[in-house]
Amino acid sequence: MIYTCEPRARRFLKVRERRAAPTRNHAAEEVGGSPMELRRRLARWGVAPLLVVFSAIVFGGCGPGTSTGERTPSILNPSGPVALKESYLFWFILVVATIVFVGVTGVLLYSIWRFRERPGMPAPRQISGNTALEIGWTILPAVILFIVLIGTIYTMVQITEPAQAQSLTVRAIGHQWWWEFRYPGYNNDNPGSNQIAVVVTGDELHVPVGMVVHVDLESNNVIHSFWIPELAGKTDVIPGHNNTLWFQADRAGTYRGECAEYCGTQHANMDFIVVAQSPDDFATWLQAQEAVAATPTSDIQKAGQHDFLTLGCAACHSISGTIAAAQVGPNLSHFGSRSLIAGGVLSNNPENLATWLNDPQAVKPGNDMVLPEKLNSTQIDELVQYLESLK
Repeated sequence: MIYTCEPRARRFLKVRERRAAPTRNHAAEEVGGSPMELRRRLARWGVAPLLVVFSAIVFGGCGPGTSTGERTPSILNPSGPVALKESYLFWFILVVATIVFVGVTGVLLYSIWRFRERPGMPAPRQISGNTALEIGWTILPAVILFIVLIGTIYTMVQITEPAQAQSLTVRAIGHQWWWEFRYPGYNNDNPGSNQIAVVVTGDELHVPVGMVVHVDLESNNVIHSFWIPELAGKTDVIPGHNNTLWFQADRAGTYRGECAEYCGTQHANMDFIVVAQSPDDFATWLQAQEAVAATPTSDIQKAGQHDFLTLGCAACHSISGTIAAAQVGPNLSHFGSRSLIAGGVLSNNPENLATWLNDPQAVKPGNDMVLPEKLNSTQIDELVQYLESLK
C-alpha cells in the first residue's frame, strides 16, 4: 500500500478555505447582498437612534405648560437683566461645547472610517506613544475650561446687585411645600420704612416693573432652591444660612417660579408666580393688601367665618381683623385675590377650593393641612364663600 501526503501547512490552508467559503456566502445571503449592501444597511440603521435622541432633545422643552394653565418657563426667554446675562453665558458655553463635540466626534468617525479593516490589510503598526500629541490633548482641554471659567466669572461680576436709591425688599420663606412672601414696611415714598404693616402673601409675588427686587431667602425646614427661569437663576434656600438674590422684571406679565432642589414628596408641586405690574398697579395692589380682611356680608359668608374660627382652621392660618393669628400655614387675609392654591397644585376658583377642603391629602399627599375632622358639604360651601370673598 502506497500512502501520499501533502505538506501539513498546505493541507491546513485548504481546510481553512473550504470552511471559510460557505460561511462568507451564507452571511452574504442572510443580509441579502454584498458586503457593500451590508454597510449601507448598517448606516441607515445607525441614523435612526440619532434621530430619536435629537427629537427627544428638541421636543423635550416644548411642554404645553402646567396644570394651572401657566406656560412652561424657559431661560431662553429672559425678561430681566439677570436672566439676560445668564442666557448669554448659556449660549457661550453651548457654542464652546458644540465645537468640542463636533471636533472630537469628527476625528473619531474619520478614524473609524480611515483605519477600518479591509481584506488583505496587514496588521497595524504598534505605537507606544506620541509625546507631542499627548501634551496637546492635555493642554487644549485645560485652555477650553479656562475660557469657560473666564466667561463664568465675567457673568458673575455683571449680575452683582446694583446700588439703587429705590428698591423693593421681600422675604421669601420656603415651607413644605409652598412659598411665603413678606413685604416688610414698603411704600412708594420711603422704601424700608417700618411705619406700615407687613404685607404677607402665599405663592404669589407681586413686583413693580423696572425696579430692583432684593429677595432675602429663608427656610424653616429643609433645603429648597428659589428659581424664576425668566428673571433670575437658582439660589439655594438653606435652613440656618440665609441667602439673597435680586432680579428686575423689564416687562409686565406673569412669570412662573419653582423650587429647583428636591425637598420631599411634593417637591414638584412647590411652584409660585411672579406678577410684574406697572408701578401704579403695584401701588394699588399693595394698598389693598395692607387693608384689613374684608368683613363678611352675606349669611353664608358669616357662617363660613364662624366655621373658620371654630373648626380648627384658626390653629394654623391667620386672617387680619379676626382672632386667627397663627403662622403655620399661609396667611389668608386676602386669599380670594390669589391665583394659586397650595403651591400651585390647583388654580384658585370655588370648585378647586371645595375639592381642596374636602380632602387636602388626596390632592397633595403629605402636606401639613390635616383636618381635625372631615368637613360636610354645607361647611365646605360656607368656607368657600367666605374665603373667596377675601379679596
